[in-house]
Amino acid sequence: MITTNSKSLDQSLDTFQELLHKGSNLIIERYTGMEDAKAYAGYCPEEVESWFNEPIPKMGMENDALLNLIKSKILDTSTLNFGPNMFAYVMAGGTQISVLAEMLGTALNQNVAKWHSAPIMSEIEKRVVQWGAEFIGYDLQASGVLCSGGSAANLTGLTVARNLFFEKECVREKGLFGMKPFIVYGSDQVHNSIDKSVEVLGLGTSNYHKIKSKADFTIDISALENQIIEDIENGFTPFCVVGNAGTVNTGAVDDLNLLADIASKYKMWFHVDGAYGGLAAASHLVKKMYKGLDRANSVTIDFHKWLYQPLEAGCLLVKSSDYLKRTFYKKADYLCTDQGDGRFDFNEHHFQLSRNAKALKIWMSFKAYGSENLIRMIEKDILLTKYLKDELLKTGEFEICNEPQLSALCFRYLGTSGNAKNDPLKLEQLNTEIIPALERDGRVFITGTTLENKQVIRACCINHRIQKENIVRLIKVLREVGSSIENNTMDHTVYESVSSDLMV
Repeated sequence: MITTNSKSLDQSLDTFQELLHKGSNLIIERYTGMEDAKAYAGYCPEEVESWFNEPIPKMGMENDALLNLIKSKILDTSTLNFGPNMFAYVMAGGTQISVLAEMLGTALNQNVAKWHSAPIMSEIEKRVVQWGAEFIGYDLQASGVLCSGGSAANLTGLTVARNLFFEKECVREKGLFGMKPFIVYGSDQVHNSIDKSVEVLGLGTSNYHKIKSKADFTIDISALENQIIEDIENGFTPFCVVGNAGTVNTGAVDDLNLLADIASKYKMWFHVDGAYGGLAAASHLVKKMYKGLDRANSVTIDFHKWLYQPLEAGCLLVKSSDYLKRTFYKKADYLCTDQGDGRFDFNEHHFQLSRNAKALKIWMSFKAYGSENLIRMIEKDILLTKYLKDELLKTGEFEICNEPQLSALCFRYLGTSGNAKNDPLKLEQLNTEIIPALERDGRVFITGTTLENKQVIRACCINHRIQKENIVRLIKVLREVGSSIENNTMDHTVYESVSSDLMV
């Protein structure tokens, strides 16, 4: 059992220092050899559950025994989200400076709610928000708040939109009761957090009109305007249009300037979901695709995606801090501590009261690496994705399903002979089976999605550690696993019984 002093749970500072040293050694050990380590450990849910299925401990463990348990059951078995063989979802890997920042920030345990409870972290968050806006070319006068991620930032942004758009109707006091329907618009490629936000805010998914995307997976502007006109004729109020600054499926960027025109013409709120791709606006390689981003009323970005921060570090940007205060401020006696000296209390600008100091790692990363190095890493990821596309095509065993604008590439495995391409059922079966097979293999971690009702493999290169050799390894694993699946493919008559839970 851990020996503590009799007055608190603390051990001696010497013992604590030794514990921190041993903990840092475990981190270094886990990071060593990450290039060749399995990206996915492959344990089944029942086994993992069994490791932690126990009654609440009544007595504590010794430090060394606890660290040994953590090493064997947590560090050595976790998915290597930080490693260079991670191509699933949008996992940015984190940086060494950010790991250090998280340790320092956790040690201070600041609550970024009231300014006086975290004066330094409050000012750092204000600065990081402004740096984020400057980085993407949004608005030098912008304000904002850090959130858990893009989903929370999108919900926050639509909350601001609703409360300000209907401020004259006193929506905060009266709610939505008695109001005629008002409509949110977005493409069929918009992130599902918008669907969730529409439900949470009481707008109703029936009033969320998804516009079919074009062949390049961007919103069809003409179809959008036609839908708006039809809704007005039916007595509805066009309320908000959501633009994609990088869809999660393919990285497609909507024509933000035309969307801004539409929003202005029909007096709607314009929200841009840039959680995945927004930070790429800093790159000269793709900057032109983001024209009109600066015209948005609100923008979501995720520092834990393309600024390579550890989770969590989402952010909502708005034109003015007044937007946030008009949306969220609620007087409470126990929070009335105004000294008249210009303190910025984040709790007045956000739904949360208790909030950890997410900004320190972002601030330290900007200070340690500088914006130019961070932009260079973003551009490296974009170029590596094009390299992946070219190398897949060279094999003759893959079909490319989207032209990558950013770092997301979707493709299908055709088999070594290519015969599957002429057999839609076999091709669908092959690409359905390959995802769980790759997970079982574990050398790389990659997931799939559906495009135009077809099962595809999706690779996302958004990690400063990924290099060309990791792309070569990915293709090697894809071909080996794909070949093994192809040689053991089920009969067509069996395909219909394949469980839908294999559809990743």
